[in-house]
Amino acid sequence: MGFWKLSVLLVPAALRLAAQEPAFSGVAPARGTGAAVAGAKEDPAAVERGGKLYATNCGGCHGVTARGGPGAPDLVRSVLVLDDEKGILIAPILRNGRPEQGMPKPDLTEPQIADIVAWLHVQTYAAGHRTTYAFLDVVSGDPKKGEAYFNSNCKFCHSASGDLKGIASRYEPIALQSRWLQPRGGRGGAGRGGSSGPAISPRSTVTVTVTLPSGQSFSGSLERIDDFNVSMRDSAGEYHSFTREGAVPKVEIHDPLKPHLDLLRKYTDPDIHNVTAYLVTLK
Repeated sequence: MGFWKLSVLLVPAALRLAAQEPAFSGVAPARGTGAAVAGAKEDPAAVERGGKLYATNCGGCHGVTARGGPGAPDLVRSVLVLDDEKGILIAPILRNGRPEQGMPKPDLTEPQIADIVAWLHVQTYAAGHRTTYAFLDVVSGDPKKGEAYFNSNCKFCHSASGDLKGIASRYEPIALQSRWLQPRGGRGGAGRGGSSGPAISPRSTVTVTVTLPSGQSFSGSLERIDDFNVSMRDSAGEYHSFTREGAVPKVEIHDPLKPHLDLLRKYTDPDIHNVTAYLVTLK
């Protein structure tokens, strides 16, 4: 398997963080940003009321962000909710319940039903338009446990008083978390920082050494590699490309960020939250 194929497979492991459903607390936080409310063409006051009504009447089963719970469906991805216009499909269910499916009849007035419909419309709009997402506070872990994890896994390459000193002053928590999980800067970061911003570590360039059967070798920054070709630029900026046939020529890849890629397969959700909570203390 080619190097980049492997790295592409590893990255999605970090995405499970976004799928976490917060514990129900009696409040529906995902009311939608102003952009989502405007895009969904809903009345902000109705959405505000609807979020509170949803929390009281629906959140206990369908989850605080309407993404489902044990025995209750995900409403954000529900075809019925997605196809709804002006409550035509949602209102009858809120009005009568679905007793045969375990949903009792809610005691709601027509205006209250309309407010919940407005809130649900904003949630589905936000899910379909990523730029309207409102990121909740990601600092929910234990900084002491995060420091312990850091000292066990990260201090061999990084230092809280060295390269990471003041890092929390340079990045907001959500950006900081993204950058330590994907230190090349996310998508398209093929060793050059990526398209979503600068990498946390400047030591992110992947280098390669290609040794020909004759013994002659070439070294430089990796441009591209797959099962059939490998290309690089040497220190003078000259481009080199080589055809691969199995193990010929010999190819050695040197990736300073390989430990990050390796850890992506091992992080647990608490690890991610705890390390982020520790890193935000480095101001």
